Amino acid sequence: MRTVQTEPSPPSPTPPTPPTPLADAGVPLGPLDGRYRPVVAPLVEHLSEAALNRERLRVEVEWLIHLTEHQVVPGARRLTEAETARLRGLAAGFGPADVAEVAEIERVTVHDVKAVEYLLKRRMAGTTLEDLTELVHFGCTSEDINNLAYALMVRGAVQQVWLPAARAVVHSVTAMAHELADLPVLARTHGQPATPTTLGKELAVLAHRLRRQLGRVERAEYLGKVNGATGTWSAHVVAVPAVDWAEVSRRFVEGLGLTWNPLTTQIESHDWQAELYADVARFNRVLHNLCTDVWTYISLGYFVQVLDQQSQGSIGSSTMPHKVNPIRFENAEANLEVSTALLDVLASTLVTSRLQRDLSDSSMQRNIGSAFGHSLVALDNVRRGLAGLDADPAATARDLDANWEVLGEAVQSVMRAAGIAGTPGMDEPYERVKELTRGRRVDGETMRQFVAGLGLPDAERERLLALTPAGYTGLAAELVARYLPRD
Repeated sequence: MRTVQTEPSPPSPTPPTPPTPLADAGVPLGPLDGRYRPVVAPLVEHLSEAALNRERLRVEVEWLIHLTEHQVVPGARRLTEAETARLRGLAAGFGPADVAEVAEIERVTVHDVKAVEYLLKRRMAGTTLEDLTELVHFGCTSEDINNLAYALMVRGAVQQVWLPAARAVVHSVTAMAHELADLPVLARTHGQPATPTTLGKELAVLAHRLRRQLGRVERAEYLGKVNGATGTWSAHVVAVPAVDWAEVSRRFVEGLGLTWNPLTTQIESHDWQAELYADVARFNRVLHNLCTDVWTYISLGYFVQVLDQQSQGSIGSSTMPHKVNPIRFENAEANLEVSTALLDVLASTLVTSRLQRDLSDSSMQRNIGSAFGHSLVALDNVRRGLAGLDADPAATARDLDANWEVLGEAVQSVMRAAGIAGTPGMDEPYERVKELTRGRRVDGETMRQFVAGLGLPDAERERLLALTPAGYTGLAAELVARYLPRD
């Protein structure tokens, strides 16, 4: 019998170690908690889930203090100064341990506002405040707490974070407008050469628009209510009928620095939020317009991007070494579009609630932080992008000198005025200039020869002969000085 020799089987390969799931490694899902985190971090103090619970706690504490201070509920004693300070310190010192404890309680209650209420009662237990625990959340529905918490959160985010960033950008645009007020540039209407302007005047237009929208945001009202399950104070009146609960509510809401809304369903109607978000979205859109215009000026060579020391090692293109891309403005465009889309959907949906209450607003309002976060990222990019620009007068001068035909408007306007004043031979001024200039390039010599042969009075002829595209900017520089206030 013949034995068959066989090769030994190779050892089985060691199976690869499965990778750690990215979620377990703490990898963020979105850019606001990833690459943009350093920019948006200030908003975490105002528009995060933790901030919401902190403000809920603040409202619960202040309502308890308000009821005791004004002796609203018979039998409820006044707080001592130390007790008041202790209660307010709970909200002021709300930190990671409190966040974790609220989450632990909510796993049992499956109700976020009730979890905050129970946290407060836990903190009062075993202290001199224990006798007042049942006054916590007295007469309140969850929305009495939530609407006030959101108003405080959004107000803080707008006034302390978003507005300062927006003002910084507008300040930069305003300063550039004044600096470049006298720099003539060729205008482009429909993308075609048009009557010259100055770079500063065009920036002033954008600064003026942005300032108007800032004014609207700065004048925003932040409304609030505390009136029970369906906005009727029913439980309050049944429990303590002798009290003017509407007046108690008004004084409480206004004491938080908010505007009182006396007529609501279970929820505060959110109209103020819709108004605010529409104004911020409009600011975003104007800022987007600035980005596209500045991008175009960079493309035309009117602005040169200056590399600072930190940018020397940056790469504009993976294949074209010469490129310095206007990425700050392109990044801002994208983030403005995301922010504006979120603000639009917030504004359009928050104003509607089925009958006395539905929960659509609860989920929707959790996106407020994202809406402001993307706007904040855009503001940071625009500010940094503007800081890296230098105007190039040589480039603007070349462009103007190559387009003498734009003086056609000036020539035909002078001819019209001269004809009206009785100068003969000034008929059909528009048509005559059109024949010279439309669809063709005209140099300075050709334009001067045309003007010299028109038969204009001496003063008008000499004024036109001395005119150049760079000098044909009208009141542009004066408009900046007169109508755009310096910050």
